Amino acid sequence: MNFHITKGYKNFKNDLLNIISNINSYQNEFDTGKRNSIKKVEVSNKVIIIKAFKIPNVINQIVYRYFRKSKARRSFEFATNLINLKIKTPAPIAYIEDFTLLGLKRSYYISEFVEYDITYRELTLQSEIKENEDILRAFTKFTYCLHEKEIIFLDHSPGNTLIKKKSNGYDFYLVDLNRMKFGKLDFEDRMKNFSRLTPEKDMIQFMSEEYAKLSGEKVEKVFKSMWYYTQNFQKKFQRKLRLKKKLLNK
Repeated sequence: MNFHITKGYKNFKNDLLNIISNINSYQNEFDTGKRNSIKKVEVSNKVIIIKAFKIPNVINQIVYRYFRKSKARRSFEFATNLINLKIKTPAPIAYIEDFTLLGLKRSYYISEFVEYDITYRELTLQSEIKENEDILRAFTKFTYCLHEKEIIFLDHSPGNTLIKKKSNGYDFYLVDLNRMKFGKLDFEDRMKNFSRLTPEKDMIQFMSEEYAKLSGEKVEKVFKSMWYYTQNFQKKFQRKLRLKKKLLNK
């Protein structure tokens, strides 16, 4: 087993190993999905999040053992990179990898729990949120800041940014970090990064206007490109849903 823990949390190590060895007995499921499970646990008066990644298929077990970093390790390292770049994310505590000679079995990413008010998803679902435009404006500025720091968050989707209200604005925390890129971005890279957020044209219009103000690009150019990538993503997403439905009904 490979266990890497942040220096300030060394005294958590035994507690964390004990929790991981009994992870299935913890009922406090913060979030769950077909691929991974996320549990909220208290350790030494600190609330933490443990993300347990699904056991990879046989080929990927070998890949993650010998050729590529695990999702847990990438999440930890990307979180560290973000914090160094002054981008907020729940503080990384540790990652754990359970290897056999064949390959990777289970892996876990552990971080602090962050109290938050909403995610981007609520903006698309709850029209009664009065400050929608203020949040969208701040969110667009936050995404522009990511791009200026040469960060592409590949899973920039509705549930993966936690939004915390402050007296003078909003804080944004990125989560689900195992797919990120760092490096030079062109205009199309930036526009494509908005494609997963919403199919709502008026929201895309608003964000494109804000992004144009920040970047100095023409609004028409920004909107055209942002809307193009959004429609492309939605077409592929809907096609996958239809195919999945057909397969399930066979």
